[in-house]
Amino acid sequence: MKNVRFVGLDVHAETIAVAVAEATGEVRSLGMIPNRAESIGRLVRKLGKPEQLRVCYEAGPTGYVLYWQLSELGVKCEVVAPTLVPMKSGDRVKTDRRDAEKLARSYRAGDLTPVWVPDGAQEALRDLVRARWAAKRDQLRARHRLSKFLLRHGRRAPEGISAWTERYLQWVKTQISFAHHAQELTLSDYLHEVEHAAARVTRLERSIDAAIETLPLKLRAVIDALQSLRGIAQISAVSIVAEVGELSRFEHPRQLMGYSGAVCREHSSGPRIHRGPISKAGNAHLRRIVVEAAWAYRHRPAIGRTLAARQQRSNAPVIELAWKAQQRLHRRYARLMARGKNKQQTITAVGRELLGFIWAIGIHVEQELSAPVRRTA
Repeated sequence: MKNVRFVGLDVHAETIAVAVAEATGEVRSLGMIPNRAESIGRLVRKLGKPEQLRVCYEAGPTGYVLYWQLSELGVKCEVVAPTLVPMKSGDRVKTDRRDAEKLARSYRAGDLTPVWVPDGAQEALRDLVRARWAAKRDQLRARHRLSKFLLRHGRRAPEGISAWTERYLQWVKTQISFAHHAQELTLSDYLHEVEHAAARVTRLERSIDAAIETLPLKLRAVIDALQSLRGIAQISAVSIVAEVGELSRFEHPRQLMGYSGAVCREHSSGPRIHRGPISKAGNAHLRRIVVEAAWAYRHRPAIGRTLAARQQRSNAPVIELAWKAQQRLHRRYARLMARGKNKQQTITAVGRELLGFIWAIGIHVEQELSAPVRRTA
């Protein structure tokens, strides 16, 4: 298409720096505009026809609102990965204007890597799942405050009472007391926070259950199928789908591994090959989920009562893939531990390989639901 303009936007909460790169010309700055819908509309009208514009900006805390606004105006927009934007090693000057110009120039050259942008429903599910994860972290901190407060004063639960069970909380409420009123108030406040955090987690998990029922059939089927894997229950399966979307957008499992940031760094030159720790240049939430699930593959392959109940919702090919994952990943764990790798490195490697089975199951389910139904005469 002739007269295509490549637009780079350096987006902040209140302002947007704008730069334009003509198809065969210099890059020029257009200054700053307010980060408001009406200002964006005026900018598009000023730059020309929407079908002739190619706009990009870096993913960040402002989310995808700008992407949706531009898409509604008929402008092709891409959100790019900020860590993969080319940088000159000797450049020590950074301003909003220069950042916008760099984005426009790199976008025209094809040097930027776009990220996946979820639709409104998928982002809503992801927000809910991440809210539950934040609540779990707050619950852990609240429990730590209470347990360390009791430990400082030598209060230990009797034998046979496990921490954070109903019996444990009842013991704290009925058997723990202090001579000083200030410490009684402290205990009451810590206990209230523990109970409040637990109620918050329960409320969010019920909301996730309700949100699953509103998802498209294909996503619900993938969530059910992923629960056939050992170490992946409903919350983990929903989290994976919320973070990844449709798994068929990855042509190969290595792309999904790279998306999680669980692949090794590499700095090789000539005959010298050096690979370091994982890059972490990817979706940290997805990486956390699969690494947590990978701990289940320390144990010998087996199908317990809980896993068997989850697999009742899956067909034979999915169950076969899940069993193959147990066998292969347990062997992988045992082999790496025998070579002297530390446990965290081993679990990370197992988690990276688990992503391959997640991809295979997701692809199978999505293709099965996308296949046309044959009518019999």
